[in-house]
Amino acid sequence: MRTLGLPGFSVQRLLFTRGRFRGAALLFLSLTPLDAQADPHKVWVAGAYAFSDELGGFHITGASGIGTKDDPFVVTEEFNSATPVTLTIRAVKPIQPFGVAGEFANGMMYIRIDALNNGGQGWIEFQFELQSILGQPSTDDDGLSFDQANKTPDYIWSSGFAEYHREMTPYDRLSFMKGKVDPLKTGSFTFRITDFTPKWQFWLVQEPRIPTS
Repeated sequence: MRTLGLPGFSVQRLLFTRGRFRGAALLFLSLTPLDAQADPHKVWVAGAYAFSDELGGFHITGASGIGTKDDPFVVTEEFNSATPVTLTIRAVKPIQPFGVAGEFANGMMYIRIDALNNGGQGWIEFQFELQSILGQPSTDDDGLSFDQANKTPDYIWSSGFAEYHREMTPYDRLSFMKGKVDPLKTGSFTFRITDFTPKWQFWLVQEPRIPTS
């Protein structure tokens, strides 16, 4: 479901005297982020993680699941151009490596991206890149990868592309090719992200590619 919270604030029972209530209410309103008032649809929570389009360039229209193979995260998105965009992923429940999916951010997630091409040009390839530091590709030593330990994955799939390639060193990238996603059509991509030192936040860059000439 879509949710919007106040980062850094916890829900507590507040006791006010009658004379102080008005001042407290005004203070609360002054702490509400202006961008949250303008656009309350930036963060979607599913299982132990939140998915955000806060960095712009695309819109999340839904998120569900808990990240297991039987109940993967499903993130639906809309792209209005073919420029790279970045999905922000954050833990919203306690971090516990190999903990129960949905109850803990365990660093193991099966995920399906359903991307609507609303940019007016067909996609001929699509690439994903993991980042543990925003703006820097994930490297071998950060624990984050497209399930690098599994040499023969049987779950990487796309509705629009027949082949894929995992680049595991020096950076973590997953590319889909030999196919297309036409304008106003949706391309689905299924894969697994693993993080053996679970982080509270990381990023997934998504880059649709169009013909160059």
